[in-house]
Amino acid sequence: MTKKVLVVEDNELNLKLFCDLLRAHDWSAEPVRDGREAVARAREVEPDLIVMDIQMPHVTGYELILALKADLELRSIPIMAVTAYAGRDDEDRIRSAGADAYVSKPISLARFMEAVNGLA
Repeated sequence: MTKKVLVVEDNELNLKLFCDLLRAHDWSAEPVRDGREAVARAREVEPDLIVMDIQMPHVTGYELILALKADLELRSIPIMAVTAYAGRDDEDRIRSAGADAYVSKPISLARFMEAVNGLA
């Protein structure tokens, strides 16, 4: 059975890259361009993993992680943050919000898939 991943990313090129990369590795990728739609889409899709940007308009990745982890139906879904924030404090803050993994941009394709497969 193909595993599903919800990809939350406002940058169209990154969204396409992440979805194409996941699909090339036999994942079913569901794109979401706006963090405000992510919780509802997660309920619909019931993903095995959520990959999300941290720096998004309207709803930050931090806020989204907190909302997902506060939701009884969604809190057990692993979250991988993908962000241009690269400092140690940033990673600690992202993980303390509830992210299970962290990959910095620009991404290494191998490191991205290694992190995804580590959460599967």
